[in-house]
Amino acid sequence: MTEIRHIVFDIGRVLIHYDPDLPFSRLIPDAEERKWFFDNVCTHDWNLEQDRGRTWAEAEALLIGEYPGHAENIRNFRRHWHEMVPHAYDDSVAIMVGLIEAGHDVTMLTNFASDTLAEARQRFDFLNRPRGVTVSADIRQIKPDRAIYDHHVAAFGLEPSATLFIDDSQKNVDGARAAGWQSVLFTDAETLKTDLERYGIRA
Repeated sequence: MTEIRHIVFDIGRVLIHYDPDLPFSRLIPDAEERKWFFDNVCTHDWNLEQDRGRTWAEAEALLIGEYPGHAENIRNFRRHWHEMVPHAYDDSVAIMVGLIEAGHDVTMLTNFASDTLAEARQRFDFLNRPRGVTVSADIRQIKPDRAIYDHHVAAFGLEPSATLFIDDSQKNVDGARAAGWQSVLFTDAETLKTDLERYGIRA
């Protein structure tokens, strides 16, 4: 097994919680109506394009043109974004910070809109602790496409086979492996500790 010299963390649902239902359970109290809204209006794929670099103004205009009756809740997605990320996963954060303090090379690679990540880094100071971050929207590339992994390697001088990636999405884990990285699927902090130990890393 290749010795791991670089550790790369995803952010959402690995270090900080993310759940659009949190504000929308108040904004659209009816569960069926709320499900329809997320399935048809502010969909995962629509939100992913902001992670790819589309502006919120463009994104909102596109949907309001198609669903004018839902204009307020379309705008509410960005307006109430801060409620969707209410807290950090303290146990995961402790692992990451511990790795940094032990001298490991730690960076982050995330699918995130530029402005919301800037907001998150103001709220959660630990996001400023790693050596750096690749933000999908900033480079208009997105996981699990090969290009974003190659960009991260080049930007931070990593050796792919000596890099361990931690992400909560199996597609993104598979994307990292296809780019020649080692990678583990994040489920919880205790499992992550076990995974790190398999690579000879004490967390």
